[in-house]
Amino acid sequence: MPRDVTMPQLGMAQDAGKIVSWLKSPGEAVTKGDALFEVETDKAVMEVESPADGYLTGVAYPEGADVPVGQVIARITDSPEETGTDDTGDPQAPDATTTDRPAAGDSLPEGHKITMPQLGMAQDTGLLVSWLKAPGDEVAPEDILFEVETDKSTMEVEAGRKGWLAATLAQPGEEVPVGAPVAILSDTRPVAPLARALKDSAPQPAAKAEPKPEPAKADTPKPAPAKQAPAAPKPAPATAPMSGDRILASPKARRLAREQGLDLARLVEAGHPQPFHVADLDTLRALPPVAQTATGAATGIPAASPRRLTALCPEDGLTGFVAWAARDLSLSDADAILAGLVGASLGQPEPVTIAIDRFGTTRHFTVPPGRALGSVTETGSDAPPALRLRDLRATRVASVAMGAEDAPVLTLAPDGTGLSITLECAADQLSAEAALALLTEFAGRMEQPLRHLL
Repeated sequence: MPRDVTMPQLGMAQDAGKIVSWLKSPGEAVTKGDALFEVETDKAVMEVESPADGYLTGVAYPEGADVPVGQVIARITDSPEETGTDDTGDPQAPDATTTDRPAAGDSLPEGHKITMPQLGMAQDTGLLVSWLKAPGDEVAPEDILFEVETDKSTMEVEAGRKGWLAATLAQPGEEVPVGAPVAILSDTRPVAPLARALKDSAPQPAAKAEPKPEPAKADTPKPAPAKQAPAAPKPAPATAPMSGDRILASPKARRLAREQGLDLARLVEAGHPQPFHVADLDTLRALPPVAQTATGAATGIPAASPRRLTALCPEDGLTGFVAWAARDLSLSDADAILAGLVGASLGQPEPVTIAIDRFGTTRHFTVPPGRALGSVTETGSDAPPALRLRDLRATRVASVAMGAEDAPVLTLAPDGTGLSITLECAADQLSAEAALALLTEFAGRMEQPLRHLL
């Protein structure tokens, strides 16, 4: 089945990207993960990988072209003979039923549309967690409009410009396609701000008064009320539906819950409305402890808090080191170099598997003991990694708090001209001393990679 290759969104303020160079030729066979082309934005230059195995066809833009975010650039097809284009020669557009178009008669306020950002190359939708501004509110460029959750992270989305929130086009708990409008900012105060759900075919007023009941007529006899037992109080309904098994909560509430060993699912079971915020943690702490099971295990006792350490590097030495290694050492795989630096920071006497996560794709590398970067080899994904490295340098995410995973996780994020490096792991994965040593070693290699070769 053909797969579209689109211009990714690497930052919230990005509207387009420039194709620097094509790394594959039209009709050439590619495998999933192969770099297809290089794209440049105001923030970074990165390689865009193939989303599937097949052949590169339907290339619609040459090198040097500025392409809007979300625009189809090419296609990956099952054979080189497929063109991946329609009768006009343009890449085939998605079916009209899957695009986000207003329904007939749908009238929206004039203004700038805020769209669902793309936080990863494999991301198709984002879960709207909560709105932090209400329709009609005046906002500044740095104000947070809403929180969005993907499979990889939860982040806050800024307004990016000054104005008034004229319309919200989705409700908490809804899955919004990447690139679909989520809100509208107007330059003037809206007369009638709107709030609607994504599934609605027409906008609804932001607030609607409940109709008042008609007073009973004086000549209508009222039957004697029957005596009934008082009804048990019902728990407050959730303000937003859950999507699958996800719990809607702000990033700060999630982080504090993880650090304090609190289970947000208990608030769901108790009927408290979602999304949860920091203030709801007080309610969670006040809930009665969970009774012990028949085996004597107390299910209400929190597990040991995960470890989270952050290091700041004033300078990013990795970019220059990778360019030097490609020129002088013939080491062209930047991920393999990064895996080698991570593996050496672990200091294990035996080979280790390192996973590199970036934009929804994962590559696994086997790193032997020592410092020979040329001995790092890519391997399959069957072996569980000793450590994961999440590379967010091409995003605007500056800090993460996602909790422990199947292996310790090092996260690289931009911090001005330098780097922010966060280590997260369970208490039983690394001791406090080992976690501190790992982060110190790796931060040193990121700031001065040449020390790795000494």
